Amino acid sequence: MEPGNQTSTSEFFLLGFSQDPEHQPILFGMFLSMFVVTVLGNLLIILTIISDSHLHTPMYFFLASLSLADICFISTTIPKMLVNIQTQNRSITYAGCITQMYFFMVFGGMDTFLLTLMAYDQFVAVCHPLHYLVIMNLHLCGLLVLASWFISMMYSLMQSLLMLRLSFCTNWVIQHFYCELAQALTIACSDTLVSHILLYIMVTALLGIVPFAGILFSYTQIVSSILKIPSADGRYKAFSTCGSHLSVVSLFYGTGLGVYLSSGASPSSWKAMVASVMYTVVTPMLNPFIYSLRNRDINRALQRLLRRILYVQ
Repeated sequence: MEPGNQTSTSEFFLLGFSQDPEHQPILFGMFLSMFVVTVLGNLLIILTIISDSHLHTPMYFFLASLSLADICFISTTIPKMLVNIQTQNRSITYAGCITQMYFFMVFGGMDTFLLTLMAYDQFVAVCHPLHYLVIMNLHLCGLLVLASWFISMMYSLMQSLLMLRLSFCTNWVIQHFYCELAQALTIACSDTLVSHILLYIMVTALLGIVPFAGILFSYTQIVSSILKIPSADGRYKAFSTCGSHLSVVSLFYGTGLGVYLSSGASPSSWKAMVASVMYTVVTPMLNPFIYSLRNRDINRALQRLLRRILYVQ
């Protein structure tokens, strides 16, 4: 059978964290709980922002977009993992694997871009408060989010099309809990040079250096402006306003960097999978808690929403 034909009719096998039957119920319960908490928490953030007119601002528009991207991000990997654990079947079709890769890269890229846009929004709000409404108008915000979607989808499409050209001869085992692109490239029996170049150079530049540089520049300017505020209360209020976003950025990039370094050093290690869990599951799960606990506007709007829900019931 030709490699191309074999690819079109075969399946990949996701090894996951453990093949021990005794560990399966624990893994299933843990990841199901995290998935439910993530989806409900981010849905609650979205509903809170939609239902409260005080939150119809660029900052919370980006936050609602981030919550939506987080729901989609975790939904690309965990449901399939839960089904595999429940059915004791670790296989995923070739088409399913490529599809999972595509959407994983799309929503992961969107998280990166949205965090960068939120940093820019904070920069304009703190450093140019008098011109904030002029600069961060609804038209610009919509265009920025649409551009982020377009770039993420185009990059993911290029990687997916390159994956479709690869041949897989005998090794169909991916030592991960989802179809991770770097893992799939290691088991291909055809030339993967172009895919590796696109993966590491484009990811490093497009999803790493450029967004991180934008965030770093924004917060350098923000801190410089805040330190010029004469009042201690004013400085504290300004820092607390940026605290939620800065916490999310630190968590996202800290775990993302851990995944990148782990995959580069030892792509098949158990530690790399644990780092991936921090990046793909824990970060989207904690984002709603960070914003609801550290952001007064979200906290108050959430309390009002819950009171209305309880009153209706």
